[in-house]
Amino acid sequence: MISELRFGALTVPAHDFFVALGVIVASVVFVLEARRRGALREEPLFAVAGALVGGAIGMRLSGWAEHLNPALNPTLLEAWMFGSRSVLGGLTGAYVGVLIAKRLIGYREKTGDLFAPAVALGMAVGRIGCFLTEAPGRPTDLPWGIRAPASVPECPGCLAGQTMHPSFLYEIVFQFAVFAALLWARGRVNRPGELFTLYVAAYAGFRFLVEFTRANETVWLDLTRPQWFLLPGLALVAIRLRYGYRSGFYDRLLAIGSGAGKRSRPHSDGDAFPEDGADDSADDSATLRQEIR
Repeated sequence: MISELRFGALTVPAHDFFVALGVIVASVVFVLEARRRGALREEPLFAVAGALVGGAIGMRLSGWAEHLNPALNPTLLEAWMFGSRSVLGGLTGAYVGVLIAKRLIGYREKTGDLFAPAVALGMAVGRIGCFLTEAPGRPTDLPWGIRAPASVPECPGCLAGQTMHPSFLYEIVFQFAVFAALLWARGRVNRPGELFTLYVAAYAGFRFLVEFTRANETVWLDLTRPQWFLLPGLALVAIRLRYGYRSGFYDRLLAIGSGAGKRSRPHSDGDAFPEDGADDSADDSATLRQEIR
């Protein structure tokens, strides 16, 4: 484990360094994506500011409602000063911050598709700090299990010298892979906001599963607090994905290759559908949806 990084005479905490670097990387990706889409204007940048402020507040205060018994929870000041700095709390706060910022300036266009690849790459970088400084995960006999020094806080496996899941490394690989997938999918999802929906669904599902390898405390039915936090969100995301699927928002993703190179014509509601010459791909996509139903 590496708790500090040295740059000449300067020493900085490794975790904070990579979190800050992740924020910078995410901001750069957002600007580049906004420029590519012709949306590099004052309003989306105001949304970024809302995300940064909301994310910082959500991350700091995420431990305020950690226990069902209010007497066991810290005060708001204690949560702000010594909070758990939860990534899920930060993401939730960032989402709320964007909504508030857009409401304040009366901006109604969707910005989620600009945030999706930015958040994925920023998370991949930021999680390097977690991998270097925090408890790796639950004990495992798998050949890629790792050991960590006994000095790592809140890590019984470290004290026992056990090999543990490199759970943060799992997430780093996942986020890099999702970032690449989003770059590939952005030209195949024309409905505004759907790229962000797909990212949220992918990360929520992954995070719920990877929690089984994390060192977080289980609170009920062998599930951790993040898993209980994610369960309602997973249900909502599933409903949202079903709606998008039945509405044909993901036809071009499902019909991989069958519609490649085909031009699109605008539908009355702004969606893109194949031209008359692409009837076969449209029929194949409709058949696929019918079979899955």
